[in-house]
Amino acid sequence: MASDPVDVLIIGAGASGAAFAWSLLETRMRILCLEQGSHLHDSDFPSRNQDYELSRYGAFSCDPNVRRLQQDYPINSEESCITPVNWNGVGGSTINFLGHWPRMKPSDFRTRSMDGVGDDWPVDYHTLAPFYEMNDRNTGVSGLAGNPGYPDYAPPLPSIPMGRLGRKLARGFNELGWHWWPSDAAILSQPFDGRQKCVNAGTCDLGCAAGAKGGTNFTYWPILERAGVELRTECRVREILIDESTGLASGVLYFDPDGELREQRAHLLAVACNGVGTPRLLLNSVSEQFPDGLANRSGMVGRNLMFHPLTGVSGVFDEPMRGHEGPMACSILSQEFYESDPARGFLRGYGLHAGRSTTPMTFALGGFGIDDPIPWGAEHRRIMDSVYPYLAGLTVVTEDLPEPHNRVTLDPKLTDSDGIPAPKITYSLSGNTRRMLRHGAERATEVLLAAGANKILKGDCEKVWWRAGWHQMGTCRMGSDPANSVVDAWGRSHDVKNLFIVDGSIFVTSGAVNPTSTIQALALYIGDCIKSNIENLFD
Repeated sequence: MASDPVDVLIIGAGASGAAFAWSLLETRMRILCLEQGSHLHDSDFPSRNQDYELSRYGAFSCDPNVRRLQQDYPINSEESCITPVNWNGVGGSTINFLGHWPRMKPSDFRTRSMDGVGDDWPVDYHTLAPFYEMNDRNTGVSGLAGNPGYPDYAPPLPSIPMGRLGRKLARGFNELGWHWWPSDAAILSQPFDGRQKCVNAGTCDLGCAAGAKGGTNFTYWPILERAGVELRTECRVREILIDESTGLASGVLYFDPDGELREQRAHLLAVACNGVGTPRLLLNSVSEQFPDGLANRSGMVGRNLMFHPLTGVSGVFDEPMRGHEGPMACSILSQEFYESDPARGFLRGYGLHAGRSTTPMTFALGGFGIDDPIPWGAEHRRIMDSVYPYLAGLTVVTEDLPEPHNRVTLDPKLTDSDGIPAPKITYSLSGNTRRMLRHGAERATEVLLAAGANKILKGDCEKVWWRAGWHQMGTCRMGSDPANSVVDAWGRSHDVKNLFIVDGSIFVTSGAVNPTSTIQALALYIGDCIKSNIENLFD
């Protein structure tokens, strides 16, 4: 049985879906959001428990293939050197992201014009600037104004303290004369909008029990629910339906919390399921008009998958770095090597992120993505006593260039618990990325030595972190030409005029920074385009 139609149906209650819904509140349209996960109370976060570290390897892992919860879908990443990681629930991956909040830079939107690589976006930095600012206020972003690497802007709150680790590494950058700046963070440095400031617990990825981290469960969703936005949790969308007579999307089929298949009709649909979940849903939505997947006449749905391949280098210092104290988000960020320089042997660039250390058990088990536990016995004791407290590290975050063979498809055998085909990831590193990783590891080593490290710890700089798939971009990219893009500059499908995509899948290039700030700015921008063109939106 079909429910009464709503004005706007949003699929996904994470970063982009929440921001998009907020943008449309003033229209007073009836808005419904379907979310396949649950709505966790902060009392349920493992960060409140004494054994919180164990949850990183079980029910609160960032990897759905490890969690295997009812709301998760498996991902076949056997043909990829990076596996996607996410969280399904109200707030999406902002529940377990680290809150690092850099913006993309103006050059990121013009890589074809400037460097002859990738493609130019149909929007630019200056178009998004007011939406970056709006989102920073809504989220509660801490940072320091005046970063010379960007056009002028000022985060609304003072920056998070750099800590002893950040100050030590900053001296290394200063010795070399290289750019660095305190990182913007979606973490409160002081009380804001009824939320308390960061308590320095270092459990950001396990749900911020203090409410200091800017997950949309703490920022946008309380506003949305008070305003009357309907939220249905534990509702997994199977497919988007098409009205064959009009060519418009008419609604969705979804499984309710009892496993019953239901239909929900809508006048406008927005997909906010991330760079893997969105192409998966479109490819599963087949019809006579779209035998290869909804909105896929270009054949581009699922192609050009981009991550941010990471490697890391650590230094051992003479004094304790106290790296596990404070938010895990990046302490300082260097963009000295962000822009293209042909002399380096690769195009585009990378950032050097000085993050804080992991907590003790996580370090002992190999940290995030490295998966090489330290030895047991006497050597274990020695490393925990004489290495772990003295560590400071730099992460090399590379710009991943779009390549059509890096893609999301449907697995022919694997399904989720409702029998919906699961995504399969096919992904490999380009030679450009490998050269970038090697260059970045060499520069990180220089910084650590200049900062006073007496020993450098690093592995194979081309062995990227396996669970580095937090940032999933590019699989339904924006563009002016329907032949090589999925949505236009408004995030509207070229093929289906009442279907919008508002998540990171619409990225044209990846930049070399965490994408959440840009994802939400884009969602706000798309909402604004809809409001400005409401009279002829489906023409």
